[in-house]
Amino acid sequence: MKNLVFFISLSTTILWCSSLHAQKISDGQALDVNGMEVTFNILNKESVESGGKQYDRYKVSASVKNKSDKAYNIRLSAFPQIVSNIGLVELDCINATGSRLTSKKIELKMKAQMLNVTYSAYDKSGKFITSTIPVTGSYYFDPGDTINDNAIFIVPQGEKPDVTVRSLR
Repeated sequence: MKNLVFFISLSTTILWCSSLHAQKISDGQALDVNGMEVTFNILNKESVESGGKQYDRYKVSASVKNKSDKAYNIRLSAFPQIVSNIGLVELDCINATGSRLTSKKIELKMKAQMLNVTYSAYDKSGKFITSTIPVTGSYYFDPGDTINDNAIFIVPQGEKPDVTVRSLR
């Protein structure tokens, strides 16, 4: 029982601390987050019905531009290498339902640098062939680069998306 109480209080503290660094952002607004300019826009709105209830469906766009002199790089040392920390910023729609396979978040991630790798091998018939395949060599976000993404948020009818932004770097 003591472990359960400790775990719940620790989880609550972690969630509270992580939400401290989130900033509210509204339609058409641009925020500076650690030298990155984050922009959020509502592209269109329509009303939908799901489970007998009315909702508003928003198509939204988010972008991040590197306004600093700092370049972000993750160089891969082996293939295949699983990389999960390529996110730059996360936009979280607090009042999104996530129903009908829609989003609750947009995570803007670094760009992948693709390399063409040429290799030689024998095919099934014994013939020696040379092939080329694309391989991810690194992830990057250079000064001046911009990354965009779109999502669909469904929120209760009459509400606008309540969106926060936090840095993942």
